[in-house]
Amino acid sequence: MPTTVEIKLPPAALHDAEALRRAVSKKAKVPEHQLGELTVDRRSIDARGHDPVFRLRVAVHQTDEPVAEAPPGFQLQDVSSAPAVAIVGCGPAGMFAALELIELGLKPIIIERGRDVRARRRSLRAIQQEGVVDPDSNYCFGEGGAGTYSDGKLYTRSLKRGNYLKALHTLVEHGAQPDILIDAHPHIGSNKLPGVVSNMRETILKYGGEIHFGHRLTDLEYTADLTALVITDPEGQTYRLTAEAYILATGHSARDVYQLLYARGIRLEAKPFALGVRIEHPQPLIDKIQYGQERREENLPASSYKLVTQVGDRGVFSFCMCPGGLVVPAATAPGELVVNGMSLSRRDSPYANSGTVVAVEVEDLAPYAEAGVFAGLAFQQSVERAMFQSGDGSQRAPAQRLTDFVQAKVSKDLPDTSYIPGLHSAALHELLPPNIYTKLRQGVRDFGRKMRGYYTDEANVISTESRTSSPVRIPRDRKTYQHPEVASLFPCGEGAGFAGGILSAAMDGQNVARAVAAKVSG
Repeated sequence: MPTTVEIKLPPAALHDAEALRRAVSKKAKVPEHQLGELTVDRRSIDARGHDPVFRLRVAVHQTDEPVAEAPPGFQLQDVSSAPAVAIVGCGPAGMFAALELIELGLKPIIIERGRDVRARRRSLRAIQQEGVVDPDSNYCFGEGGAGTYSDGKLYTRSLKRGNYLKALHTLVEHGAQPDILIDAHPHIGSNKLPGVVSNMRETILKYGGEIHFGHRLTDLEYTADLTALVITDPEGQTYRLTAEAYILATGHSARDVYQLLYARGIRLEAKPFALGVRIEHPQPLIDKIQYGQERREENLPASSYKLVTQVGDRGVFSFCMCPGGLVVPAATAPGELVVNGMSLSRRDSPYANSGTVVAVEVEDLAPYAEAGVFAGLAFQQSVERAMFQSGDGSQRAPAQRLTDFVQAKVSKDLPDTSYIPGLHSAALHELLPPNIYTKLRQGVRDFGRKMRGYYTDEANVISTESRTSSPVRIPRDRKTYQHPEVASLFPCGEGAGFAGGILSAAMDGQNVARAVAAKVSG
């Protein structure tokens, strides 16, 4: 059995195999020549001291001890003639559910309203450069879901919810860098994820699954059980899709799906979410604050931060922080303005951005009570539309300097930005709902005290960050994973309210697939 040691290495020695062996020998108190193979199991950055260091957890093997092989991802089989399971949505929840179903001997049929990753780029170019929003293919909809073109962070606090390592190994098997297996904050990057997603699609097809792009769920049939989906194809023709079970993995922005379920009498629930802005700083400024260096050392990645405070009885916190990243337009319909963040694999943009949001509880939605279970959606839409209407009809986003935002002043000019459609100076302190603005203002003040240098006029506040999670939950039974009143309907992932990111959605997809297999085999 290997022994495990924890060591520290300076950034300059991160890729020096001899320095690693020396540090392990010293910590383990074993001569270097008696050390077998070393395996790094975990890697993180510690910038709390005077100089940043890497902390590594290293497995030390005996000289004659074989090194265990990496645990496998999915073990797949041909399911082309197996019983079918319909999956609506080709994001991480849907794709990982499909792979799990294949492993369990069932045939997945994925219905995806958007385009494949390659064709999807044209939709992104249209919204970035022309301000044209395709409601079926954008930063949220299409192959791979919202995560494909919005950073590719693999953080999750949900390790107990599913097979975390299996999910990571599956991503590596399909082209992700092996570093994600050991990094404390793994990240693939929006330039690498499309290739990974495309490879996952080919695996699903190779083993007998089906994926239909440009096909949209427009109705469903059920009594006590869900018996069929009504699908509209790219030519506008409709057809019925029947299967052994139906997984609904449509993501947090498929508002029409919620409306469809409600219209068909399927119970939904309002749930908490968060709403705010995206704050963009120069990356060198964040590096200087976090690392204490005028110029970041070569082996140190672009630095990040995580900030949280309590303002009254509501949390204010940073969300989806993108070091060396870009701010991107994430609207899913014309007439709304939504922003998100992303980073490429190298994280080499000169900007750092993070969502900065306020927790919104169901009781905060009293002004939208007439919308019932959709009160949160109505609130989201009201803010997104107000931001759009403040501009010129394009995807140029309203913004303020951070200091002007706090002081409730319209900025005379704005710092440079990564946001390609551009910014326009606006009174966000008037456009945002008062309860959101006042909490954000105090939250930013608190963050400035916690992280000296954060509060600066070099930062842009860009609105609006509203798609943090779905304000609607599709309920399900904890044991069967089915909707409590509609058998064979399996709500899944972020859109159902049971995940919050790529990995948690992937693991939820695996869990739901196993529940489907138990039902079908039972």
